[in-house]
Amino acid sequence: MTTRRIQSPGAHVQRYRDRMRARGFRLLQIWVPDTRSPEFAEEYRRQSLLVANDPAERALMDELEALADTEGWIA
Repeated sequence: MTTRRIQSPGAHVQRYRDRMRARGFRLLQIWVPDTRSPEFAEEYRRQSLLVANDPAERALMDELEALADTEGWIA
């Protein structure tokens, strides 16, 4: 019967990171908005209302929709 070596969580994470680096990966950590927060929803709504009737926004959306309708577009 093989016994498993118990290691600290930090050592386990370090071994995993070392393996990934050896495979050619790079660790990247980023901060992103918390889409679950009420503040995010309020800000999303505020910005959406700002562009809702903006002619430049409509022109941009028309261009994007036209591109999406072209052959080869990946959606």
